[in-house]
Amino acid sequence: MSPAARPTAAFFDLDKTIIARSSTFAFSREFQAGGLISRGAVLRSAYAQFVYMVGGADHDQMEKLRQMMSQLCAGWDVQTVTDIVADTLHNIVDPLVYDEAVGLIEEHHAAGRDVIIVSTSGAEMVEPIGAMLGADHVVATRMEVADGKYTGKIRFYAYAENKAKAVNDLARKRGYDLEQCYAYSDSITDLTMLESVGHPFAVNPDKELRRTARERDWPILVFERPVALGSRMKLPPAKPTLAALAIAGAAGVGAALWVSSRRARRDHLSA
Repeated sequence: MSPAARPTAAFFDLDKTIIARSSTFAFSREFQAGGLISRGAVLRSAYAQFVYMVGGADHDQMEKLRQMMSQLCAGWDVQTVTDIVADTLHNIVDPLVYDEAVGLIEEHHAAGRDVIIVSTSGAEMVEPIGAMLGADHVVATRMEVADGKYTGKIRFYAYAENKAKAVNDLARKRGYDLEQCYAYSDSITDLTMLESVGHPFAVNPDKELRRTARERDWPILVFERPVALGSRMKLPPAKPTLAALAIAGAAGVGAALWVSSRRARRDHLSA
């Protein structure tokens, strides 16, 4: 009698893989309305969103982002952010989900696989998005909170090799056969996560990941149909999320400031 097959999973990056834009920039206007960031920062965030969607972010950019994330969020009040997020999560995220990604999630569930979202965004943002999508688990960045406020320290940064480590830790804990598992991402920064499974897929890949996928004969998928999630599945009722969503907003502002200043320097030198 053959042994029972081990369980399997499909691991999904979030930004530009499931969601049609960067979750770190999606909430800028809502945080500006709540008094957490300035109008100028919102405009810079919109510009950074455009740059990110066109070219992606490399390791150096993400390290700048991590540092700014800590600095900007130190001292933010958890309850203030929670109240803002509770009113905007469904309205902001629901229309941004790729129809193709929703279909894949449904297919993996139908095949008996767990669906796990692995994202650099804040856990308390990713977890409710995961609930909306019916994900079985999420891995995400976690910030330290003390006395109801952010300390400015990051407890766990779900980025690059840390994503791969989390995937392998989950595999050991849940018994996943990683050779039979799937992973999807748009970014070369997720290369180690993609290498952890037997079935890696590049989705809307940046230039480096596209080149790597071609060299290794990995499938390249193009997702291009954002859809209102409510038209595809029954959504759970909206509920407050915790303050790590603020981290995503702050990260967007940080990235906007850095990308904007970098572009300005480049334009000046080429003038």
